[in-house]
Amino acid sequence: MADFHLWVTYAIILATIAAYASDRFALEQVALGSLAAFLLLFSVFPYDGEDGFHPETLLSGFANPALVTVLALLIVGQGLFATDAMDRPARIIARSGGRSVKLTIVISLVTAATLSAVLNNTPVVVIFIPVLTAMAAQRGFAVSKALMPLSFFTILGGMTTIIGSSTNLLVAGVAAENGIGIGFFDITAPGLMLASVGAIYVLAVMPRILQEASSETAFRQNVSGTQFIGEIHLTPGHPFIGIESKAGLFPGLGDLMPRLIIRRGMPFNRPFEEVTLSEGDRLVVTATRRAFMKALSKGGVGVISGEDNEQPAQTGDSSQPLGPDYHIAEAVIAPGSRHAGRTIRNAGIDTTHGVHMLGVQRKHRMGRTPLSEIRLEPGDTILIGGTDHAIQELRESHDLLVLEWSAEPVPQRRKAGIAIGIFAFIVVTAALDLLPIAATSVAGAFAMIVTGCLTLQQASRAFDRQIFLLVGASIAAAIALERTGGAQFLANSTVSLLDGQSPALIMSVFFAVVAILTNLLSNNATAVLFTPIAINIADQVGAPREAFIAATIFAANASFATPIGYQTNLLVMGPGHYSFRDFIKAGTPLVAIIWLTFSILGPWYYGF
Repeated sequence: MADFHLWVTYAIILATIAAYASDRFALEQVALGSLAAFLLLFSVFPYDGEDGFHPETLLSGFANPALVTVLALLIVGQGLFATDAMDRPARIIARSGGRSVKLTIVISLVTAATLSAVLNNTPVVVIFIPVLTAMAAQRGFAVSKALMPLSFFTILGGMTTIIGSSTNLLVAGVAAENGIGIGFFDITAPGLMLASVGAIYVLAVMPRILQEASSETAFRQNVSGTQFIGEIHLTPGHPFIGIESKAGLFPGLGDLMPRLIIRRGMPFNRPFEEVTLSEGDRLVVTATRRAFMKALSKGGVGVISGEDNEQPAQTGDSSQPLGPDYHIAEAVIAPGSRHAGRTIRNAGIDTTHGVHMLGVQRKHRMGRTPLSEIRLEPGDTILIGGTDHAIQELRESHDLLVLEWSAEPVPQRRKAGIAIGIFAFIVVTAALDLLPIAATSVAGAFAMIVTGCLTLQQASRAFDRQIFLLVGASIAAAIALERTGGAQFLANSTVSLLDGQSPALIMSVFFAVVAILTNLLSNNATAVLFTPIAINIADQVGAPREAFIAATIFAANASFATPIGYQTNLLVMGPGHYSFRDFIKAGTPLVAIIWLTFSILGPWYYGF
């Protein structure tokens, strides 16, 4: 019966991987199907092996500390996004690369890899995800081109020292129990060789493999080039009051481009020579939604009102800052809409729908007139602001059609310091090993919510159910494979099949087996499982034990081919809009490259 469980476990794992790779089924559907198959297998046919276990044990993955940590860190990362806390660091790194987007990405990745050689990979990736995301928005490149390379670079960097990853430490610990000491820099030289070859692939080849996700394309189109015309009313205390024009422009307005100033009923057109903005001015500007959002977060944009254009509501008033639930979105005036044909002043959008109108965009040009006098037409795209609840209710309206992927929270910049403090606490305690990262990440997620950096709704959206189900089901597969002896069977079969072959060939095949399993099991579990086997094989074939221990370390770290292979892969999966298939396509060649490189360099470096 034990053999029956072993072979059925293999079959379920292979079928699950094939279903993930096909992209024909939802990831959640495949994960639940895999979990159900294992539960039914061990419930209907109880396992009687010497390592027998209850089927309920298969559910332990959903309480796994690594899974809890990843989900909590995703919420913390969402708090950094919601407060724009990483905007300045992203700009500093972006400037270091000059005008070259590729150089900027390379500098970021090399910095992350260097840090990961001496720090745990997870906090390094947590640091750089919001930085690269903000940089992608600023420089206009697809974030999917940077986040998977980020994860891979930190894994490669972690292979260069004994403290570079928990996998390395576990192997060194098991080796020490067998009387083999592994020093801090003992794996540095071969690790740097492997990391250099892997880095060339990540930088030169992977960008050609990774395709920008359709959802990301839609989102980036929404937040980039489209220009809206909006109107700002400078009420008492407005931050724009006192800004002076220079060379006909207003540098103090940032990315907002003035096209008309109305002062006490008198229009002033460009160029604006020796003009100082004063209280009561109405400023008609052209800008992208990103620029409007940035101004809103600083308290700089007044809202167009349908009721009283002379005294519009001021969500941008610095004395009444926007709450964390305030979103902006884009909506289209539908054919037959009650608002079509009405001027913006009389359209009543704010009173009818409970949202504020921030700007309007249409295909043909609009004259330099006060925005309130423009008549809305079917097909016009308007920029609106309001609570998440109001925008969700607006999706049911037949007058305004809210565009998918367009709703986005306005950054709570006044909370940026709090968010950075929470984030720094998590990173420092994890890097110095002062507290368990699982505990600090959960505490950090809670702190983001109670301090107002995030709303509960935003935190719930950061909780990725795909990752939750994927990890839970994958750990169930790993438990089944270990308890039925499937992993041990593969190791023993490898040694038996290669009996009499050269040590170099045996080490190469051993590396390949460990590299395959580390992408299916936990990399830490693989490392602990195969270290004693590596020592035993080295003794049998007369090769240096250090060579096979190094092979175990590097192979267990070659977790590039699946998102479940390593925790950092899971962290970038959601923000990078990756599918399971993306990791297989982009990561499998890297696993093969690391394997082939070590197969050539390993025997030479260790002298056999």
